[in-house]
Amino acid sequence: MKKTSFGLKAIAAGTAMMAVLAMGACGGGDKPTRSADGELSGELSVWGWGNGMKELAEAFEAANPGVTVNYAAQSNASDAAMKLTNALTAGKGAPDVCMLEDAMVSQFAVQEGIIELDQFGAQEYADDFVAGPWGKLQVNGKAYGMPLDSAPEVLYYNKAVFDKAGVTEAPTTWDEYYEAAKKIRELGEDYYITNNAGFQPFTAQAWQAGGHMWTVDGEKLTIDMTKSEGMQRYIDFTQKLIDEDLINVRINAWSDDWNRSLNDGTLASLTIGAWMATNLKSSAPEQSGNWRVAPLPKWTDGGENGSEDGGSSFTITAQAKDTDLAWAFVEYATHGDGAQVLTNEGGQFPSLKSILNSDEFINADDEYFGDQKINQVLVEAANQDITQFQYLPYTQYATTIYPDFTGPAYMGEVRLEDALQDYGEALAEYGEQQGYTVTLK
Repeated sequence: MKKTSFGLKAIAAGTAMMAVLAMGACGGGDKPTRSADGELSGELSVWGWGNGMKELAEAFEAANPGVTVNYAAQSNASDAAMKLTNALTAGKGAPDVCMLEDAMVSQFAVQEGIIELDQFGAQEYADDFVAGPWGKLQVNGKAYGMPLDSAPEVLYYNKAVFDKAGVTEAPTTWDEYYEAAKKIRELGEDYYITNNAGFQPFTAQAWQAGGHMWTVDGEKLTIDMTKSEGMQRYIDFTQKLIDEDLINVRINAWSDDWNRSLNDGTLASLTIGAWMATNLKSSAPEQSGNWRVAPLPKWTDGGENGSEDGGSSFTITAQAKDTDLAWAFVEYATHGDGAQVLTNEGGQFPSLKSILNSDEFINADDEYFGDQKINQVLVEAANQDITQFQYLPYTQYATTIYPDFTGPAYMGEVRLEDALQDYGEALAEYGEQQGYTVTLK
């Protein structure tokens, strides 16, 4: 059986009994804690990040006057995951409800740091969410998180820069994207179509190309970073962009240089999750009116072009004091009135179909995007039939070491194929150390 960061080994009888006892101490029961008049009551601790979370907590308190929500804002997804890891390792300090990036859910699930939500009826809501985010939160057929947003990958592009370069239409295929990249590069020394890809864009675009870098079957893992047709398609195309100096390899996403390049127009596009609309407005305010959104380019004319990049969810931790009260909050935030609060106040791109497909949402104009009805494009991308993507049960480790291997490749020091093969070997070695049976291709 695999090892875990929290020292849990489910096949060991003593530890299994401790886990059962720990779950019993969490609260539980058939109904959430209620006051004498039948209203919900109690205190709830919640960790999260991003816009709208404070308003969400206030709305839940207003709907349930007997409940106090102690919301603690985290800096970002990585910070939340690291703090939760530390709290679970220490055996104390975790919140009742923790927001996690979708990629991290499977890791915390197999390590028993969060609890499965089917016991509260989560699976009854499966058809109410778009397939992409819902599928990423399933571990061994059970839901361990409830989607807060949807993250279909799309192309955000600066139309003013594209027009200046003579690219009058958004590229619909990756071949057209390559030709656009060459024209934008001719605008000047600092102009690039995009920057080098981080872990999430890498997984999204390789996934879209048909590359499944890893498959997870219980305790059995298969890692294939370079051998499949899809991975070769992704590697060959990305290597061409690197070799011809068509992407800015010196700028990392979310850095000050990245924001400056978006704001001055020298970074002309991003292939990224739908959620980027809100971030662009703060990262590139001087480009208001210039940005547009288009579907992700396809590998072949008429081919599928669906993929997911990021996304977040609410989970209930194994240290939750009252799991039923925690579920009441999670349900409210993701499937109840709170989902609308996050859409209205936080600018979240919804995963709940009732909001996503509403006329009000689809037909909203956006001045920042030149009054384009961008949600029409984003909703179409979200509603695509996307193949369920699997994450490794040690995604945090995979994310951390990814730039150590790919960074030199983007700088031209090694070939990307060799870097990814070495990356796969490192992931396989780590998996074996964790007790998994790993097949490396």
